[in-house]
Amino acid sequence: MSDDLLKRTRAVLPSWLAIYYDEPIEIERGEGRHVWTADGTRYLDFFGGILTTMTAHALPEVTKAVAEQAGKIIHSSTLYLNRPMVELAELIAGVSEIPDPKVFLTTSGTEANDAALLLASSLRRSNQVLALRNSYHGRSFSTIAITGNRSWSPTSLSPFQTYYVHGGQRYRSPFAGLSDGEFIAACVADLREVLDQSGGDVAAFIAEPIQGVGGFTHGPDGLLGAFAEVLRERGILMIADEVQTGWGRTGEHFWGWQHHGFVPDIVTFAKGVGNGLSMGGVIARAEIMDSLGANSISTFGGSPLTAAGALANLRYLLEHDLQANAARQGPVLFEGLRKVGSPIVGDVRGKGLMIGVELVRPGSTDARSADAARGGGPGEPAPEIAAAVLEATKRRGLLVGKGGLHGNVLRIAPPLTLTADEAAEGLAALVAALEECTP
Repeated sequence: MSDDLLKRTRAVLPSWLAIYYDEPIEIERGEGRHVWTADGTRYLDFFGGILTTMTAHALPEVTKAVAEQAGKIIHSSTLYLNRPMVELAELIAGVSEIPDPKVFLTTSGTEANDAALLLASSLRRSNQVLALRNSYHGRSFSTIAITGNRSWSPTSLSPFQTYYVHGGQRYRSPFAGLSDGEFIAACVADLREVLDQSGGDVAAFIAEPIQGVGGFTHGPDGLLGAFAEVLRERGILMIADEVQTGWGRTGEHFWGWQHHGFVPDIVTFAKGVGNGLSMGGVIARAEIMDSLGANSISTFGGSPLTAAGALANLRYLLEHDLQANAARQGPVLFEGLRKVGSPIVGDVRGKGLMIGVELVRPGSTDARSADAARGGGPGEPAPEIAAAVLEATKRRGLLVGKGGLHGNVLRIAPPLTLTADEAAEGLAALVAALEECTP
């Protein structure tokens, strides 16, 4: 049956849609932190549909809210008053930490970042944008234009003039050997130089506090805050892309930007807020959100159905303090993975329940590294080992993700209700898979 479905998939869907595994699986149902395939095999899910199943599969509170709303009305658009949308926007505004916030709901993170770019470029009357190297912000024409990862940028055509700066990742950075303070100073100097070259007429700087598709990479805490000080001097807006980091996943804070000691002008979100429902959005100060000089609506953004489900999901997350659970369970995984000591593990990074494991070829040094001449630096990327580990975890009943510029990073991001026993089970499978794939 799976072979037949794969053939039908390849026949009717684009060839550029990636599918995991040599023998792809059809996920038929889920419950809690587990999913079951069509043949009845159970897997512990450590990826959650790319960090989208944020609380749990088939969370009763969410399924109940969706069923009840579906029995009333599924769709109306923003042309009519919509109680679930307003209640969700009120709750999001209340936890946003943005002063005088307004919320616009969309159907995805891509669309949220599109809206943020529209707000910033319209208000600043500029199409110049700053972004981090190795970044990813969506698959639309405008968000591809500000994505700093060539693997996800199929065209060089662009509606924006984009400038990329250092700071999104450390392991392969030319500043990798510096202390936190020195690293931040070097990146700020790079930012100032880029701004001088741009002429200063920049609309916004967009940044993921932890880069998702880039392989869960990030700079030191405080880096984005140091950037924000420079941007504030020039009136440039700061956009925090919280599509993957928001809602307490990092454990220490509710939003990724809070690790950096500043308040962004605009925040975008998606994925986990809907727990699988198609939901995203933008939070901004009222003066920014209300600045558009034209009419607009959203046909599907904030629909009664998705808003009702997202509202139930967010309430559950807050009532059960899942941020604290991420802070408890994350260190268990970090400590266990850092103890592996395998020559194929080049780096273990991230925060809370958002962990990246960069895999390298044993005994190698990337010739492109600034430290290569001294015999140091990061190991050579090993995408083939990452693919093998993905297969090995699958055989052990565990699903994880894969990313990074070279496709050599394991992405680990289980639902935030992960239990201590499940963390131990997943860690054991990961360690065994890494050991199996070590030459």
